Amino acid sequence: MSHELNQLRKFVSPEIIFGAGSRHNVGNYAKTFGARKVLVVSDPGVVAAGWAGDVEASLQAQGIAYCLYTKVSPNPRVEEVMEGAELYRSEGCNVIVAVGGGSPMDCAKGIGIVVAHGRSILEFEGVDTIRVPSPPLILIPTTAGTSADVSQFVIISNQQERMKFSIVSKAVVPDVSLIDPETTLSMDPFLSACTGIDAMVHAIEAFVSTGHGPLTDPHALEAMRLINGNLVQMIANPGDIALREKIMLGSMQAGLAFSNAILGAVHAMSHSLGGYLDLPHGLCNAVLVEHVVAFNYSAAPERFKVIAETLGIDCRGLNHAQIRQRLVEHLIAFKHAMGFRETLSLHGVSTSDIPFLSSHAMDDPCILTNPRESTQRDVEVVYGEAL
Repeated sequence: MSHELNQLRKFVSPEIIFGAGSRHNVGNYAKTFGARKVLVVSDPGVVAAGWAGDVEASLQAQGIAYCLYTKVSPNPRVEEVMEGAELYRSEGCNVIVAVGGGSPMDCAKGIGIVVAHGRSILEFEGVDTIRVPSPPLILIPTTAGTSADVSQFVIISNQQERMKFSIVSKAVVPDVSLIDPETTLSMDPFLSACTGIDAMVHAIEAFVSTGHGPLTDPHALEAMRLINGNLVQMIANPGDIALREKIMLGSMQAGLAFSNAILGAVHAMSHSLGGYLDLPHGLCNAVLVEHVVAFNYSAAPERFKVIAETLGIDCRGLNHAQIRQRLVEHLIAFKHAMGFRETLSLHGVSTSDIPFLSSHAMDDPCILTNPRESTQRDVEVVYGEAL
């Protein structure tokens, strides 16, 4: 890409506080934003695990009023965002804190957009549609993977249309991200695998995306190294906080990379699939990843070779066809080691669903930065391979 060296690059990120126990600082940050009353967005599982209670205790210690909103589905929905915004207004809140995985964090970002504009969240689909700054937003991720806490993305489910839509804007990068590996102790093995593979796919897609550059590449490569080297071990040793820290750091690095380089066809297809079947996002990524890598390899062979080397594959003396094969095999083995053996047909997808899924994948902003130009027919073929 030497001819592009003079391109301007921008890199956005929240203020990040990383480390065990950082969640307990939420009260101080809310206070610096002049919080009168905080809307705390979470979900029932996170409340049960006690993480929302830690946030409440920290706010109480600073004498800050709050109300709790937990009506968030695993794929957050339009009406949940709108109901949260209504609560924010009726309670007179002026700061938003989310504690949870990607879903409460995306829901909180959506609530911020709605309260700032006073319009439906559906009106903000697409890239750079946001005109008014959201209220101060503090995010505390409790999974190691989605990186909603550092990204310019909001993904919301429209259940009426059976589709997910994306909002991409630097206006949804939170003000503060409190990244606390201790919160991931409550993830079950399946959630650890889902969010971990999501982070790995973030790093791979960001590294080969047409939006990659010198500011994003080191983050993507370090993320791959950390996740590839520690994820399977973390799932096997759930109490090991050192492993959790490495995966949380890898996930954060992947988030910084993809938020700025954007993603590719795995995510475009995964958003379409997750909206259609209401499946966990990481599971959708896992089903698709090696098929998309095989499809994209020829468009960026040197960069895929660097990925293969970063994942520990010895590429000496191999041609690109062999490296591509090894990389695909490695990704399949990595998935299997975490217990993913899914195909699309296992989840009830049939050939007749593929045109619908493909047309929505083609409308996703992530398809625009995929390294290989894709037609709807290409996407249909890749979905077909994943059946």
